[in-house]
Amino acid sequence: MGSMPISEQKLTKPTFPAGANSLDYAQSLDQKDHLREFRSKFILPSKGNIKSKAVSTPENGDPCIYFCGNSLGLQPRAVAEYLQIHLNTWATVGVNGHFRKMEKSPLIQWQLLAEQAAEQSAPIVGAKPGEVGVMGTLTMNLHLLMASFYTPTKEKNKIILDWKAFPSDHFAIESQIRGHGFDPKEAMVMISPEEGSYEVSTEKILSIIDEHASTTALLLLPGIQYYTGQYFDMKTITAYAQSKGLIVGWDLAHAAGNVPVQLHDWNVDFAVWCTYKYMNAGPGAIAGFYVHERHGKVEYVDDKPIFRHRLSGWYGGDQVGRMNMENNFRPSPGASGYQVSNPSAVDLASLLAALSVFNATSMPAIREKSVYLTAYLEHLLLASPNTSAFTIITPSDIEARGTQLSILLKPGIIDILFEMLETEGIVADKRRPDVIRVAPVPLYNTYEEVWRFVQIFEKALAEFEGQ
Repeated sequence: MGSMPISEQKLTKPTFPAGANSLDYAQSLDQKDHLREFRSKFILPSKGNIKSKAVSTPENGDPCIYFCGNSLGLQPRAVAEYLQIHLNTWATVGVNGHFRKMEKSPLIQWQLLAEQAAEQSAPIVGAKPGEVGVMGTLTMNLHLLMASFYTPTKEKNKIILDWKAFPSDHFAIESQIRGHGFDPKEAMVMISPEEGSYEVSTEKILSIIDEHASTTALLLLPGIQYYTGQYFDMKTITAYAQSKGLIVGWDLAHAAGNVPVQLHDWNVDFAVWCTYKYMNAGPGAIAGFYVHERHGKVEYVDDKPIFRHRLSGWYGGDQVGRMNMENNFRPSPGASGYQVSNPSAVDLASLLAALSVFNATSMPAIREKSVYLTAYLEHLLLASPNTSAFTIITPSDIEARGTQLSILLKPGIIDILFEMLETEGIVADKRRPDVIRVAPVPLYNTYEEVWRFVQIFEKALAEFEGQ
């Protein structure tokens, strides 16, 4: 991998030797893995644990192979520590925890805890600390930001979106359009791949923008498409859409903590993401959002604040006067001015524990391993003697994907495969009727696990072909 600092490397797609399909080779890659120490920062369910139907304590048995971090990341060991510190603070100082910074605690006072989490989240999404906020859930944040950024008129009311948007995004967009008195059937413009393809080219997206720019108010796309795993060219698309007068928002549910993004430098207007996938903050964990600094400015004229309209709430108010309890909204500058309510300290403690893992590395370091790990998975799959039984629908170009590979199987294979995977203690994600999503996460997965998964995958294909 060379001696150049990871942050300066221009990654290229790796190639593998003829003997790469062996356990010894996979283990040799693990020995050279620059992130190998991070696996110990997570609790890996054992094969016995993962099959259990009763609540149990983690055991030290043979660990399962967990390739489902694109749905729910594994638990960092720090979570239990951070949650216990929070509970101890609540138990010992009560309401004073809102304002008192406790000694020997990684958590600051609850009143500022969301800002602490936002500051530590900012490097993950390439933002300035003041451009990131932490609150609620992804869909709630999407609604709140669309209330500010989707300002349709009779002439410009369309929203351009992904043809296979995650249902929550689709429903949110649909309801926002209806709420403004427009018809979703006319105002929702779907970008879809060409017939027989799963990848949506950047050229296709730009052509759709050209076609509908004069009647469109907002472009809202996923950074990474959840079904195919395609990573869109966010920089190019953002610049082009804005040049045509569109506001640009991104859903980073499958991108945050997975691929390096540069929201500020790319001039993105707003973005939202969840933290329970690649960021490992726990099921339904508190979410994040981004608002470019130009939209977070607060100026005063005759002591009256001038700011971008948003659905306002108490926690969006200026921290200096927040506790004065005066019903005169003076928003905090930046993304924090878009906050609406007192965030859950339990959620924030869990997120900050997960962020402590990211603090010990960087997105370029994570990306380097991701490129190699995913390429190794792809290499082994394409070396299978039964490649006619499946198609990898995730782009082969490393610039157009993260760590996930989506595999389209011949009808009838998926149940055979998942029965074998479950027997072997391997966790992946099925999207019926025939797609399996496999996400080897750089922070806790290994090359050996990739190799072992492919052995079971080939065994399932062979059984199917033998029927």
